[in-house]
Amino acid sequence: MTITDANNRASGAMDQLGKERKAHEEETGPAYQRANRPGVAVGTGARQSGQAEDKGERSNWECESERCTLSIQVARNTQEEKTGMQRRAGIEDNWIQTNKGIKITTYWIENKRKSLLSPKKDFLSRDSLSFVYKPVFVSLLLSIVNADIHDQQHPVVDAARSTLDTASRDNVKEDDSAQAPAFEHQSKVEEALTILRRLKVPRRSSGAGPDRSASSIGTISYYAKQTFILLFMNAAGNEESAAPPVHRKSHIRLMQAKKLLESAASEQNPDAIFLLAEMNFFGNFSNPRNYSAAFDRYMDLATLNGNSSAQHMVGFIHATGIGGAVVRDQSKSMLYHTFAALGGDTRSEMTVAYRHHMAISAPRNCDEAAFYYKRAADKAIEYWRSGPPGGRYIIRHAYHLADEEGGVYGEGASVSSAGVNAVKQNPSSDAQASIDDVIEYLDLMARKGDLKATFSLARLFYEGSRILKQDIPLAKRHFVAIARKYWFKDGRTDPNASEFTSKIAGKAAGYLGRILLRGESQEQSFGKAATWFRRGISTGDAVSQHGMGLLYLDGLGMAQDPLKAADYFKAAADQDHASAQVSLGKLFLDQGDAQVAIRYFELAARHGHLEAYYLLAELANQGVGRDRSCGMAVAYYKIVAERAEPIASSFIEANDAYENGDLELALVTYMMAAEQGYEVAQANVGYMLDENRARLPLDLLLPYSKKRPPLLRNAALALIYWTRSARQSNLDSLVKMGDHYLAGLGTDADSEKAAVCYNAAAEFLQSAQALWNLGWMHENGIGVEQDFHLAKRFYDQALETNQEAYLPVSLALLKLRARSYWNTLTNGRANSIRDEPETKKEWSFSEWIDNFLDGERTQRYLEAGADDDEDHHPFGPPPSDELLDEIDDSLLESLFIIALAGVLAFLIYYRQQRQLRRQRGGAGAPGAGGNVAAPPQQDRGLFPAPNDPGFNQWVAGGVGH
Repeated sequence: MTITDANNRASGAMDQLGKERKAHEEETGPAYQRANRPGVAVGTGARQSGQAEDKGERSNWECESERCTLSIQVARNTQEEKTGMQRRAGIEDNWIQTNKGIKITTYWIENKRKSLLSPKKDFLSRDSLSFVYKPVFVSLLLSIVNADIHDQQHPVVDAARSTLDTASRDNVKEDDSAQAPAFEHQSKVEEALTILRRLKVPRRSSGAGPDRSASSIGTISYYAKQTFILLFMNAAGNEESAAPPVHRKSHIRLMQAKKLLESAASEQNPDAIFLLAEMNFFGNFSNPRNYSAAFDRYMDLATLNGNSSAQHMVGFIHATGIGGAVVRDQSKSMLYHTFAALGGDTRSEMTVAYRHHMAISAPRNCDEAAFYYKRAADKAIEYWRSGPPGGRYIIRHAYHLADEEGGVYGEGASVSSAGVNAVKQNPSSDAQASIDDVIEYLDLMARKGDLKATFSLARLFYEGSRILKQDIPLAKRHFVAIARKYWFKDGRTDPNASEFTSKIAGKAAGYLGRILLRGESQEQSFGKAATWFRRGISTGDAVSQHGMGLLYLDGLGMAQDPLKAADYFKAAADQDHASAQVSLGKLFLDQGDAQVAIRYFELAARHGHLEAYYLLAELANQGVGRDRSCGMAVAYYKIVAERAEPIASSFIEANDAYENGDLELALVTYMMAAEQGYEVAQANVGYMLDENRARLPLDLLLPYSKKRPPLLRNAALALIYWTRSARQSNLDSLVKMGDHYLAGLGTDADSEKAAVCYNAAAEFLQSAQALWNLGWMHENGIGVEQDFHLAKRFYDQALETNQEAYLPVSLALLKLRARSYWNTLTNGRANSIRDEPETKKEWSFSEWIDNFLDGERTQRYLEAGADDDEDHHPFGPPPSDELLDEIDDSLLESLFIIALAGVLAFLIYYRQQRQLRRQRGGAGAPGAGGNVAAPPQQDRGLFPAPNDPGFNQWVAGGVGH
């Protein structure tokens, strides 16, 4: 009986089981949480597998079996272990052991990945799925047999067991004939690996390595060395990046291993295909790089079994077009990355999330970005929590290559080394000191008995960094030396110790307890850890308080007591201890107080605590304690996923390659991290591909200097990564975008776009280079209207942003003033430099009165205190000379205004009196000649009344008189 016959017999059993499961799900809930599984929404024509031809009960189980087995191997009484090659190939294998001694290797693949197996057909049609029907039925039969059904005599279970037993017995003979070639091919792979491991691989170097220092002395030494090599050693540079020289014997062994792998790969051995692809892509074992051959191998493996690692690499090559293997195609890249992400590849999960987040080859979709970033963040936090109590200690290896040379534009001209980011030198420190110099100085001070220096040195060795390897035993010795200054071996304290000694000894005790709690470099001991924590708590150390809280919370070496744990967490959290804030926040969250928990998580997030970011992302994504915020969730998930560098990024390999001078490998590995959304990697790729660092590089003066490898000459790709880095708030990258548009590097020249980039960078007033470029563009009318006055303003702002720009700004202003003067003489069209108008504030009447009174009070105070002893100032120090000058000026102005008002009042009074005399004189003349008595004149006062006939004339200023 064959599998085909078994399928027919099991069909009725599957229909009946589907009906019963459907009824069971209606009562107790679905067996599979469909909401947690990704739907099919990529590409055109995508639809659920349940939408196949028949929509009865069979489509029900097809939807539930999205994880389909792609191959079956049946072996008798064999107990083979999974090989490391399968793990390296990314094969997700699952061994299922039945009571008949049968093992079935299953590769679990999501439905979306099936398109690669039948690209010319609808990838969810029954035709394209026909080849997986047999494994699907066998896998389902096994799940039925192992199902948790209370009625073990269920007819469906009996039928499934009978069908499986019959099929396994009848297929043993068929599978035996196919097992022999498979084991033979696997033995070839193992033999090839044995040969490759024994090869002595020399260091690979391509192009000029990064051994040139940013200082002038380092630069002179570098070029002097290069000149000596060229003149006396006759070593001309090679433009091509070839493999390092390999010994003849090693080369023969390499060829022998490759032949074995190619032989196994020709028989569709996935391990062999994957190893050949890796050797061609990364140049492993001194194999020459061949990106086209690597792409073909990755494509073969992705087509063979839907390997997620291969799909990730296919998507990466489509995205970058590395080495000319294919033409860049972001749509295909997005397709293959989606398949790999659904298959569980963490790198592709981050890539797809980043593309949805930044709308790269896909519409902006926050929910999709949150979904994929959450998957990557879940793995990151699981990795972090899998460590000792308190989580794993993750050392960050991501750093900007340009920062080692003062930034993209050099020391002082770049945002990373200018303004507030500049390293300030002072007499007590050396801004350019290396880590070796710092350690040497701290060690010297520690030998002299400086406890603070000893503690700093111990922390450096305990925490480690990218440039300093962790040395826990050495750190422990320094911590013990500090603790012994306060505690004797029997636990008694030194009564003569100072308060500073007790405090720093308590900090050392906290770290010693932490080392024992986590079992770092020695056996874990909760009892000894508690002893050191109690000593640290006696001095108020936050690390000790948090450590004791962990012991009580988890019941490590003592009775579990969450209340005591909360008390210790609270004491440490009040001292701004990030881990304690997270632990306390989790306790509040367990009690349902999400608001208080969020507040503690946000406090811990200020210190970059990984779990705090994750918990904030979860709360924001699910809308717990606050309204749901997809954007905030994506931002936090992204931080968590990117912080887990050991499982998600290639920074370690990239940094090693760069430091060893293998620029091609460094570029490729940085590009892989850049595609995942790491801003640091994006800036590094742009920096390595940048060919516009200097107008006249010294490399051109050496006729036989080393040239950049062809892979590092791609201005268009550099612009892409500068743009992506700029979109993540890197101002230097934004200025570099403007340079590319201005010079037409990798794109058509567009001075207007360049001006937009410079303006965007200048808004933050942190990039002197962007401000200077805007001044130059306004001076010359490139991309903007020519305006000498505005150009001067930008030059001045560049100098205000960075005082180190004094010389270039001064020279530019000198030239600008000359051009502006000539433009004024010739009546040019440009706007010349003009003096800024001085704006003086206009006072209201109430402000004028207040200032006048303040001036008088100040004057009285000064007169009263003029005869006092100048050393005695009961109301504070005397006013400065500048303040006295300001007071005198304001008082004089007030007096002058009062005098003017008095003169004006006198003139008005005098004028009115003159008018009255004229009126009296005119009325008296006719009376004298005609003996007519004049009526008596009425006294109208100083000003005429409103109903007086002369009121209008008085208001008009006496017009006509």
